[in-house]
Amino acid sequence: MLLDEPTAGMSQSESARMVDLIAELSRGRALLMIEHDMHVVFSLADRIAVLARGAIIACDTPQRIRTHPDVRMAYLGEYADRHSVRGERDA
Repeated sequence: MLLDEPTAGMSQSESARMVDLIAELSRGRALLMIEHDMHVVFSLADRIAVLARGAIIACDTPQRIRTHPDVRMAYLGEYADRHSVRGERDA
C-alpha cells in the first residue's frame, strides 16, 4: 500500500480510527507511507526513514528513531544550522 498523508486534516479520534483501518488493511502487505503526524507513524511503522533538507538523515526502527541524535537535532531546528550551505542563511 502507498499512502500520502492519510490522516491530514483529521481530528485525533478520526486519526485513531484511520490508524486502526490502515493496520488492518496492511496486515501481511508492504506499507509505504508519507506522514507528518508522528503518532500515526510510530503507531504503524516497523522502519522509519527521516528526511531533512531533502536528504535521508536516519533509517531505523521506531525505537531508535525516537532517540536518534540527528533526528532530534532536525526536529529541534539545530540540524539546519549545522548543515546549511555557507551563506545560505544570509540570503
